[in-house]
Amino acid sequence: MKINELPKIIPVFPLSNFIIFPKTTVPLNIFETRYIQMINDCMKADKFVGMIQPINSKKNETIPPRLYDIGCLGKITSFKETDDGRYFIDLKGIIRFKIFKEINTEKLYRECEVNYQIFMNDLDETKKNLKFTDLKLIFKDLKALFEKRGFIINWKALEKQSLDEIINALAMASPFSVEEKQVLLEAVSLDLRKNKIAEILSTYTFDNYNNTTVQ
Repeated sequence: MKINELPKIIPVFPLSNFIIFPKTTVPLNIFETRYIQMINDCMKADKFVGMIQPINSKKNETIPPRLYDIGCLGKITSFKETDDGRYFIDLKGIIRFKIFKEINTEKLYRECEVNYQIFMNDLDETKKNLKFTDLKLIFKDLKALFEKRGFIINWKALEKQSLDEIINALAMASPFSVEEKQVLLEAVSLDLRKNKIAEILSTYTFDNYNNTTVQ
């Protein structure tokens, strides 16, 4: 995909503690009226949706939450409607964006004018080969954290993927805070993101986590 094929104004889906990265695909269950309208409009147009985290996740119906500046543009690759009117979609990350301004609209959902310039490398189709030595320590610490939180990861399957797919998948699935996930999303390069994961892990004391593993 080329930069001139990307929309300058996009619908945005604010979702707390949820990020996507380019070259990753995530399933979403759409059930709120405003986002059903959004998906309907997207399916009639270019199928692009901007995923972004709200800064304040507390619900206040009268005041829309402030948004972080950086999110990720996704494209709907699979669509299914349920009997009760919900949508199941698969969204593939394309490129990260920076919000320029929010657009005034009569639609139920929000729209923003965005810029992709600083994340042009996201469109590079070249995959970096995995250097397991680069990730060994991160894997070890992440495994400990995931186990403490009761998260289940197929590590063997993960290790067969490319370096960028592994790092991005772990960043997305990690039990980090909203702010920490945003730091990972905003890391411009893969190496920087890998280092940020290591930095975040170094601040954790695993004993502070309750063991919620399902027996």
